[in-house]
Amino acid sequence: MVELMANPSVMLRVQSEIDCVLTGQDTVQEASLKGMQYLRVIIKETLRLHPPAPFFPRLCLQDYKIQGYDVPQGVILLTNIWAISRDPKYWDEPEKFMPERFEGVGVADFRGADFEFTPFGIGRRVCPGINFAYANIEIALASLLYHFDWELPPRVDPKKIDMREVFGATVRRKAELFLRPIRRVPLYR
Repeated sequence: MVELMANPSVMLRVQSEIDCVLTGQDTVQEASLKGMQYLRVIIKETLRLHPPAPFFPRLCLQDYKIQGYDVPQGVILLTNIWAISRDPKYWDEPEKFMPERFEGVGVADFRGADFEFTPFGIGRRVCPGINFAYANIEIALASLLYHFDWELPPRVDPKKIDMREVFGATVRRKAELFLRPIRRVPLYR
């Protein structure tokens, strides 16, 4: 939601898409999500910029040499997903929120096939709940955007929202952001 509040044109575009797909419906249904392509790329871009876990540990099963460094068997290496997600070697304007980067054919897949975009892990250790988590994100975000418009607190400029993060086992925002929901579509008719 923070990225959408900082990018109001993106929020308007996704709400328009959701409205078109859900015309005449009271609630968001799983079957309706298939028609929400822009919602999907917003989620991917958010996961790229704000991966849930900043590091993935891997146990070295044999001695390796990586970029000139000797890595002995038994060492635990940490893959810095947060840094890879912001690396200009893989992403144009990596610090910028641009959902459109995921539109079209040949864009990165978050299921671990593309190593530059791995918010849920890689290989055998990929998050077992990836499909469940992603489906829940889709339906929750679509519901929030379908039923409500959102306002920032008075005197908060969308371009000056504090986007800093705090790192731990997971990543979270450093500063809380309180939003005001304004009903736009009745929850139940």
